[in-house]
Amino acid sequence: MDSTENTGHDENAAAEGGAGDAPLARRLAEALAAQPADTVWARAGTEVTWGRLRTEVAALERDFAERGIGPGSAVAVRMTPSFSYLWTVLALWSRGAQVVLIDPRSTPAEVARLLALCDPGQLIDSGAAGAVRVEFRDTCAYRVEARPEGRAARTPHALIQFTSGSTGHPKAIGRTAASLLAELDRFAALPEMPGAGERVLLGNSLTHSFGLLGGVLHALCAGATLLFAPDARPRTLLTTLAEQRAHVLFGVPFHFELLTHVPDPVALPDLRLAVSGGEALRLDVYERFKERYGIRIGQAYGMTETGIAAVDLTGTHRPPVVGRPAPGMELEVRAGELYIRTDGSPYAYDQGGVRERYADGWLRTHDRCRVDANGVLSLHGRTDALVAVGGLKVDLREVELALAGHPDVTEVVVLFEGAIEAFVGAKDGTTARALQTWCRERLSLYKVPRRFEVAPAIPRTSNGKLLRNRELLLSRMGAAAGAPVPSEAKT
Repeated sequence: MDSTENTGHDENAAAEGGAGDAPLARRLAEALAAQPADTVWARAGTEVTWGRLRTEVAALERDFAERGIGPGSAVAVRMTPSFSYLWTVLALWSRGAQVVLIDPRSTPAEVARLLALCDPGQLIDSGAAGAVRVEFRDTCAYRVEARPEGRAARTPHALIQFTSGSTGHPKAIGRTAASLLAELDRFAALPEMPGAGERVLLGNSLTHSFGLLGGVLHALCAGATLLFAPDARPRTLLTTLAEQRAHVLFGVPFHFELLTHVPDPVALPDLRLAVSGGEALRLDVYERFKERYGIRIGQAYGMTETGIAAVDLTGTHRPPVVGRPAPGMELEVRAGELYIRTDGSPYAYDQGGVRERYADGWLRTHDRCRVDANGVLSLHGRTDALVAVGGLKVDLREVELALAGHPDVTEVVVLFEGAIEAFVGAKDGTTARALQTWCRERLSLYKVPRRFEVAPAIPRTSNGKLLRNRELLLSRMGAAAGAPVPSEAKT
């Protein structure tokens, strides 16, 4: 396998154009060229000016061109959140390549499955697969590996992402250049979104839709400055907001809950907008944040498959309301469940369960939804096994499949009640610690159950089905009820 390590930067490289005839590449080129070179584009441990941003992206474009990466190439990117990662994605799109994003939390087994599904021709990897912490770094070393078994892009999509699906296996979600540009236009049509010169503290994952599009790409096109906190500790987030005089905070409910628990909070007079996405926002967090900081938390509801779908950016409505449909989005409620209109199937490949999710131009979200007389949406849970852990989606069936693969496991039920819990029927001698180790080798850490209950068999209902009532499982499998406990729990 041909691989090259890149650990530095070409700060003196002259800017060169890439594959500038594609619509997405043109939009990026226009945005990159629009701001003065000495203006700050982003700030983390160091400042990055727009001039340096252009230089870094242009240098990577030339490097990728020399490697034969261009229109029709498929390149997987699994990198630590960093400026290096952002420059890489922008340069690949400028070259017209298809970008396959793999979460840096993914374990080696997960990475192997995703690569086998998409067969990209190259992999750009910064190592440490399955990393527990993915805090933002200014730069990171990475390797560009040519994959002899890989091939060119098999679909016309500019972006491939992965999300949990109803079969328990991750789905490959494809977004065309037209889809990405349309979403950027939707964000631009919202007057509350960050504008030129505003500072935006971005806490969302950079491999997921809202962080990448609503955060990074919108700020790029609008001329806003991005801010990144060095870690997710509440005091660090608050200090960054205050010292950098942030106007906007984008995050997941976890970030806002942390900020409500900071002792002796400081005032944030510059903060005008706080928006949560990724999972349901609790009403108590909404109320406490407003009381402490004088700002109502807004919400941005969407899916990997569709991007932003409904918004209430200023937090006019209290949870569980998520707002009105985003500009240009057509939503419909059928039998209490939300469906979203799309121009085509968002699924890149014909995987199992795809046809159950998308048909006749409509995507089934599995979100229970109500719409009031004014067209305002509120969400009321799920109809499937998808849950959110710290803003990251987890399909409980995927966890069940991983555990079912253990040679000593005979049956398994995975539930979520504030944390992921596994109830396992297994051969004598099988321990919770062994099952935890098995899961950690095959699942990202946030997918690993916090609690394991192990017994020779799982209780069943009167008609022979595995019991899925948590309280009955706890009582019948001999464990005491209560909050989740470490994985070395009773076996």
